[in-house]
Amino acid sequence: MSIKTIGRHLGLPVFHVLMILVLSLFIVSFIVLAAGVSPFTAFSLLYQGSLGSVSHLGHVMKSFFPMTLCAMGLVYTYRISLWNIGIEGQVIVGALSAMVLFRLFPEPQVPSLFFSLGIVSAFLGGMGWAMITGFLKSTCGVNEIFAGLGMNFVSQGLALWLIFGPWKRPGIASMSGTDPIADVYCLIESGPLSISGFELILVFILFIFTWILIRKSIVGLKLHASGSNPFASRLLGLQPTLSIHLALAVCGGFAGLAGLFQVSGVYHRLIPSISSNYGYLAILVVLLSGFDIRIVPIISFFFSCLLVGSIQLPMMLQIDSSLSGVVQGIVVMVYLVYMGIARHLNSRIRKPVYE
Repeated sequence: MSIKTIGRHLGLPVFHVLMILVLSLFIVSFIVLAAGVSPFTAFSLLYQGSLGSVSHLGHVMKSFFPMTLCAMGLVYTYRISLWNIGIEGQVIVGALSAMVLFRLFPEPQVPSLFFSLGIVSAFLGGMGWAMITGFLKSTCGVNEIFAGLGMNFVSQGLALWLIFGPWKRPGIASMSGTDPIADVYCLIESGPLSISGFELILVFILFIFTWILIRKSIVGLKLHASGSNPFASRLLGLQPTLSIHLALAVCGGFAGLAGLFQVSGVYHRLIPSISSNYGYLAILVVLLSGFDIRIVPIISFFFSCLLVGSIQLPMMLQIDSSLSGVVQGIVVMVYLVYMGIARHLNSRIRKPVYE
């Protein structure tokens, strides 16, 4: 995809896209130079650590799948003008819901059936957790940002209580997580990338489903109308409250599936950092994509490369791997500042002059 195409999808001219990239690169280079390291060397290691080999690309894809699921879910909530900050907690609860079933039936008679039930459990867990936020907003008038943040703390506390309490692994440091799940619940990795075909197919199907639903169906139009003007949508016979619950339910369900991927495809147990902050990163992904589902996988893949590639930095350059987070934050900061200035200037230019 060319820069011109990306600029059109983001609603930005080519010049604006180039300026955001150049400014971000300049700021990051200055920070790396201040640390006494050549920017070219640091960027080269980021590339080698993420795309330099087939095995590294496989690790990128393992990060890409759950992050993209979360980002796709957020497209629904942003469509109705909801800031679902609580998606991080929904990932955690999805993982917890799957773990409950996996622990209750460690030796299932029909593994495929019980794994399918684990998928449903993770989806319903994330969905139910998200709908609590929807209930607090629609019934109690609690802003979804504050409700979501509060639910994040509750879900993290619940996960830690289970890991250090009822699900504590005997004789092993608790920070390593619970006992591993049965092999029948672990996703099978195959191919040169050593990734799960199930994850790839599911993410692809949900992407097509989301693209059609959001951009081509009456449901997507109703979500957009309810979010743009709730009062006018009621006059047209729409139900904004129902749209809120629907968007949050789908988003929470997608986040719950991301939690399942973390348990079954990556760690094979429940650990304190089971979400890997994919929920928060997905917020940045959707923001930078301009809330366009077509661009979400591209931005998500970029962030996944940063996460995986940054592992090389401490080993080779004695630079903390948090540089990837610095890069992500700078890109978002430059985007927000640059677009804020651009919109302000456009409003000044287009402002009518009354004599």
